[in-house]
Amino acid sequence: MSLTDAWLKNNNGKVRDKTEEVADRDSMSVRISPKGKIVFQLRYRFAGKAERLDLGTYPHLSLKDARIKANEMRSLLDKGQNPKIEIRVQQQKYINAITLKEVFDDWYESYCVKKKSSAADIRTSFELHVFPKIGDLPIDRITLQQWLAVLEELAEEKPSIAERILTNAKQVLKWAKKRELLIVNALSDIYAKEDLGIEKNRVNRILDDEEITMVLMAIDESKILPKNKIFLKLCLMFGCRNGELRKAKKQDFDLKKKVWIVPVENNKVGKKTGREIIRPILPEMEDLIIEAMEHNNSEYFLTNDNADTPMGNGASIALPANVMERLRRHHDYHMKHWTLHDLRRTARTNFSAFTSRDVAELMIGHVMPGEQGTYDYYEYIPQQTEAYTKWLDKLTCLTKKP
Repeated sequence: MSLTDAWLKNNNGKVRDKTEEVADRDSMSVRISPKGKIVFQLRYRFAGKAERLDLGTYPHLSLKDARIKANEMRSLLDKGQNPKIEIRVQQQKYINAITLKEVFDDWYESYCVKKKSSAADIRTSFELHVFPKIGDLPIDRITLQQWLAVLEELAEEKPSIAERILTNAKQVLKWAKKRELLIVNALSDIYAKEDLGIEKNRVNRILDDEEITMVLMAIDESKILPKNKIFLKLCLMFGCRNGELRKAKKQDFDLKKKVWIVPVENNKVGKKTGREIIRPILPEMEDLIIEAMEHNNSEYFLTNDNADTPMGNGASIALPANVMERLRRHHDYHMKHWTLHDLRRTARTNFSAFTSRDVAELMIGHVMPGEQGTYDYYEYIPQQTEAYTKWLDKLTCLTKKP
């Protein structure tokens, strides 16, 4: 039975237990992932070897257009040509054309480095996930289908990174179009939620006690670097913004006075108020802080691998996905997606059980209301210490549960 538009519409995005294939006609079929992603494909034999050529994803490629494309590929077979090879040759034949990577490099140096604090992380994301697949292709020849092949696969595994790449890729193409390096921005009408199915779920995501227990267990069991384990634990313990830890210098931690001083330039509120954030350091926190300091000889508390630069945002945002993946593979535990900011939200919610609203807000680095906002942070160290003690006691109890 041939495929129909109604069948494709009903099955698109429909979750299933495993990858399935459904035949259409003339060797064309669709491959459906467990998450319901539908890919048109053509199976054929060339020189005695079975081949599979992906034609595009539904609904960005319609059934009608997929059949037309399949017929074009079969006509190449009739001429004794391998469609997969011929497509690649066609893409590469403009050997002197400017490539995506070359355009990215120009955009990076002339705009990204000057305007974006996360420039290094953006480059790393492209080097890991984009350049190996389409970086060497002429930028004006990269089709929407080729971009989606990169982004859709990444969106299933690492949605936050896929969203970041989409955002910056659109900017690269817009920059190139203004300089007449290409005619059409293929990604101009592609959006993370509508087209890649990326749901942010940032507003109300709070980890419950069971999830906290599983996350802490996975952190301890995982093979991620020790510094990354410490980073995740301290984010949850302090309820701080992850950037406050990533940008911290060792001198910010006063282990004699047992306080962590977040300088004005490293905290969001400080840039408006001109004030530091001061948090107490409890023994459990101090142990982790000392351990982290021993992992590098830099002035920075946490660094990039083998570098004397502060820990980048790109590396840190991938950590939750690593934790969730470990829980799926080793414990068959499937968590709703969460981010580093959700650890902060989880801590803040729990603080409410241990102290007043004003002190809880102070602990996460918010300005206290009214005249209290002008008080010295040091005056609230005892209240913060009491609340943090109860919070860390709870975390200890959760990890000791049978």
